Order: sequence, then C-alpha cells, then structure tokens
Amino acid sequence: MTDSTRGHLAMLAFSALVAGSFSLGSMTANHIDPAAFNAVRFVFGAVVVGSLVQARGGFERWQFRAPWRYLVLGGLFGAYFVLMFEGLKTAAPVSAAAVFTLTPIMAAGFGYLLLRQVMTGRMALALAIGGAGALWVIFRADLSALLAFQVGRGEVIYFVGCVSHAVYTPMVRALNRGEPAPVSTFGTMVGGAVVLFAWGWPAVVGTDWAALPMIVWITLFYTAVFATAVTVVLLQFASMRLPAYKVMAYTYLTPTWVIGWEFLLGNGLPTIYVLGGIALTCVALLLLLKEEG
Repeated sequence: MTDSTRGHLAMLAFSALVAGSFSLGSMTANHIDPAAFNAVRFVFGAVVVGSLVQARGGFERWQFRAPWRYLVLGGLFGAYFVLMFEGLKTAAPVSAAAVFTLTPIMAAGFGYLLLRQVMTGRMALALAIGGAGALWVIFRADLSALLAFQVGRGEVIYFVGCVSHAVYTPMVRALNRGEPAPVSTFGTMVGGAVVLFAWGWPAVVGTDWAALPMIVWITLFYTAVFATAVTVVLLQFASMRLPAYKVMAYTYLTPTWVIGWEFLLGNGLPTIYVLGGIALTCVALLLLLKEEG
C-alpha cells in the first residue's frame, strides 16, 4: 500500500468521524458556550494523544523546537471549531453545511500560496463534481431549498471558520520539522487549548459544569477523542502524504456520512433522489484516487 493510498484511507475515516460531531453537536449547541466547550475539548484531546505518544516511546526534546508553530496550528484549528458552533447559533444547518463545501477550493488556493501545490485540470473537475454532489445531498435534491439559500450573519461567521480550516491543512506541512503525526497532533492540541483558554476564559469559569445535561458530556467525550484527537492525527497524517486540495476534498463526503449518523440516531433516511448526489461525490473521489501526481 502506497503512502498516498494510506493518506486517502485516513481522510475517509476523518470524514466519517467529523460527520458524527455535526449530529451530536446539533444536540449540544444551545447548552454551552462554544469557547468553553472547545477549550475543555482540546485539553481532553491533548491528554488522549499525549498518552498514546508516551505508550509508543514518549517525546523527544527536538520535537518541540519553535513551539510557536503549535500555537499557530492549534489557533487555526481551534478557531474553526469555535466559529462553527458560534455560526450555528443563527445559521440553519443546511446553509452552514453548504458553506463547508467551499473549504476544499479554499484549501487548494492556500496550498498553492504556501506550498506551490498546483491543481491539475482533473483535480479541478473532481472538486467541482464533488461540490455539486455535496450540495445535492445537503439540500436533499430539493431545488426550491437551494434557490431559497440566503447568506446571513451565522453563515459569514462560519465561513471565516472554514477559511481557518482551509489554511490549517497546508500549514501542517509547511510548519512540520520532521515530527511524527501523533507528536505534532499533541502540540496542536496543547497550542489550541492555550489559545482557547486565553480567548474564552470568562466563558469557561462562568459555565455551571455540574448542571450540564448528559448529552453535553457525551458530545464532549466524542468530540475530544474521536472528532478532535483522532481526526487531527488523521489530518496530520494525510496532509504529509497528499496535496491540500486532495485532503480537503474528503469534506464532500461529510454530508453523506451525516445521513448515516442521523439514521443511527433515529432521524430517518432522506429520499431516494438524494442518492444522485452521493453518486457524484463517489465519482469525484474516484477521480482523486486515480490521479496521484
């Protein structure tokens, strides 16, 4: 199995785990401040990843040269999560999900600016097909829902978060100095926690943690372990093996995974017409898998 294939498999798992955070997050958003939630989430994530690194031999001093790098990476990743939750306070989930599909195109642009990664015509076609398929799924094949799309304050806030996410992907490679993915992930988690606690300290101390409903703790555990620690490892791993636009193209699969999560949570399935959008995202990924240069 080639390095690029491993990168693709990592992003396949990444998209499935991220989808779970959308479903659980929608059940939690109104119970806790986004900054407080994500600050604690990053601490838990750092503990999980740090334990894994220690179990595999521990850290080395050289891996923490220029620690400012981890503040940058953690700040970018943390900003995305906070702004996502903040945007969802006023943005409809459908509109926010549509904004999310802009991330791969932005990642391609930042990949060129930071790493001079050039996107081929085939990759541009794949991104376009994947974007169309994702929108098809997001709007559940309802043309009237698509035509009714309006950009409000929440969508703008979330768009800024998606820009942060798109910058983060090529920055992983640009700032890496030979550290393995788990170590870089730990540094990112710690850096993110520092930034988020500094940013959201009043919200952290002002939260009545003992009074939070159980769904918040379930979501905190899932997002800290699976949708933060594990996904950052996967993203770091893939970003070292694939161009930024290929990495972020897997975000197109997230709406499809969300459908599966919603079904498992008892919220039913979409109409058969939505399968057309799923087919388009599969076509886009086949193009990505076939083109490896």
